[in-house]
Amino acid sequence: MSGPIEDALVPPAPAVSNNEVAKGAGLAAISRLGALIEVIAQPAYTWMFGLTGYGVYVVLWAAINILANILDLAMGQALQRIVPADEDEGRQHGAVKFALATGTGLGMIAALAITLSANWLAGFVATSPEDAGQIPRSIALFAWSLPLWIFVEIATAAARAKRAFGPEIRLRIFWEQVARLLFAAGFFVAGYDLLGLLLGHMLSLAVTAILSAQLLGRYYNLRLLVTAPLTPVVRGLVLKAGIAMLPPAIARRAYNDLPPILLNLMVPGAAGATAAGLYGIARKIASIPLIVRQSFLYVLSPLASSQASVDRGALLPMYRFSTHMSVLLAVPLAGFMILIASDMLSGFAPGAAAALPVLAVLLAARAGEAVIGPATPIVEMIGHRALPLLNSTIGLALWLVLAMWLVPLHGALGMAISVSVAVVVTAWAAVVELRISDQLNPFGKGFFRALLAGLSIIGLLWAVGEALTPFGARVRAISLFVLFWPSLWFGLRFGLDESDKSSLGKLGQKLRL
Repeated sequence: MSGPIEDALVPPAPAVSNNEVAKGAGLAAISRLGALIEVIAQPAYTWMFGLTGYGVYVVLWAAINILANILDLAMGQALQRIVPADEDEGRQHGAVKFALATGTGLGMIAALAITLSANWLAGFVATSPEDAGQIPRSIALFAWSLPLWIFVEIATAAARAKRAFGPEIRLRIFWEQVARLLFAAGFFVAGYDLLGLLLGHMLSLAVTAILSAQLLGRYYNLRLLVTAPLTPVVRGLVLKAGIAMLPPAIARRAYNDLPPILLNLMVPGAAGATAAGLYGIARKIASIPLIVRQSFLYVLSPLASSQASVDRGALLPMYRFSTHMSVLLAVPLAGFMILIASDMLSGFAPGAAAALPVLAVLLAARAGEAVIGPATPIVEMIGHRALPLLNSTIGLALWLVLAMWLVPLHGALGMAISVSVAVVVTAWAAVVELRISDQLNPFGKGFFRALLAGLSIIGLLWAVGEALTPFGARVRAISLFVLFWPSLWFGLRFGLDESDKSSLGKLGQKLRL
């Protein structure tokens, strides 16, 4: 057994502090800003390739995402559970090697099968008659983004497992998102239609995959990664951990990506592609508040695994701190975005305004998730193998029942309501389970203070927005945007208690909280 492995970012210590959580979440938030750039890029895609073409792209990319989450067997999450808890370099490298080889290999096999079946699969994609002829070729080509995406997801997860939360910044923001927009714009100028958007997406993934391989070399020994033995113990450990977390991983991806696919299947012709595009637009915009929550999810996964092996009771401070920050950042952000939702949709191609009610529902669900903090990754990472499966089963069953009832009546809005209810119920189930199993409760000292501050920000913005309505939508939106940032500062200033503020370290001092 070797000694503790030196980490490039965090000293090897079993105890995890709130300051480390805050620092890691900040880095992860910057890396997740790629999602924000992706939201900004969506209007450009709708103008260049049309709402119908963008809808087909949303459907194909959603299918790739769902398949990737199935075929990678949740090995990225498994690595974040295994690597921090094992100090043996050989087993760490063997686990990463097995995850990469298995996930990428399955992705390549699936991509070949999809390519050979492209003509048959094209019959399930609703689009306009003029675009129908290019769907088989688009499917055959885009299928090869599947192994690329699986490799990127597992490789970056392996880096996060070494508490390396910052290196994804370059990958997720520039190469995966900015490069995608530049490639797509280049193909559009060259005269390409939908195929240009798909080619731009694939080229950006290829570049990101190359950089992900380089990232592995920063935190792992590449020679050892190649030569590490894949012992039955390592294979069994990775598979056991991954399969235990596979149902919740699939459920989370299904909530995001299956709705546009189902809408495309249920609505024939160009209207099906348009409905998928509208839902895709709303989901992308609603992902902005998710940046805050995902930042803590990414950080709490490996840190909770590390801390749980030492002292589960010590998880409570980081759990409550993360919840307070989520309430004060994500909840006001979601409320603010609901207030300016119509203004954001005005930047898309004509017809996108129909996504307004769908967007409002999805944003409200994000706020409902944020209120309870990072309970879900803690449940997944501290050894409760059966609970994630239980939560996923409850959520999916609730979603399907509600969707069968609401979608025929309300279309995309009904899908948004059913998904939102299921997601929030699943998240709250994790809170109840942690309270029962480990006596971990996020609603302790400081929670209601943070919640009151977050709701006060929303109330202030709503009142100002009502007062500015007579001056026009543009003046109202710009004024609310300017007011949001000092309001957020006041929320942090008065919503955090002294222990929370001290956890922010130098950032808290610079912000004069």
